[in-house]
Amino acid sequence: MPRFVILEHASPRGLHWDLMLQTGEVLATWALAEPPRPGATIAAEALPDHRPFYLDYEGPISGGRGAVTRWDQGTYEFEVRDPDKISVLLQGEKLTGRATLERSTDDPQRRLWLFSLGLGGTP
Repeated sequence: MPRFVILEHASPRGLHWDLMLQTGEVLATWALAEPPRPGATIAAEALPDHRPFYLDYEGPISGGRGAVTRWDQGTYEFEVRDPDKISVLLQGEKLTGRATLERSTDDPQRRLWLFSLGLGGTP
């Protein structure tokens, strides 16, 4: 099963949560504006892929980019993996259930997504 991690990232641009999904040799990554919670729709910015190193890393980030702390981790499986929608089933320490990312239609650069977690997504 592929792994996922959510890192709380205190950075110069402000506090956010990095959702990272292991996809082969890289981590597909989105910066969430707030921590995931069931029933909420949260703005998510697509970021460049990250190294798998971040699945297990906590601490400072080089180049003055802040520091990360693991907020949740676990495994997942894809339900939908389309260019404009991703749906996964999470089995994490905090989050369990369906999480969905849908590309925002209001963003001409196609970097903005909306993240939602189904009700009952946390213990």
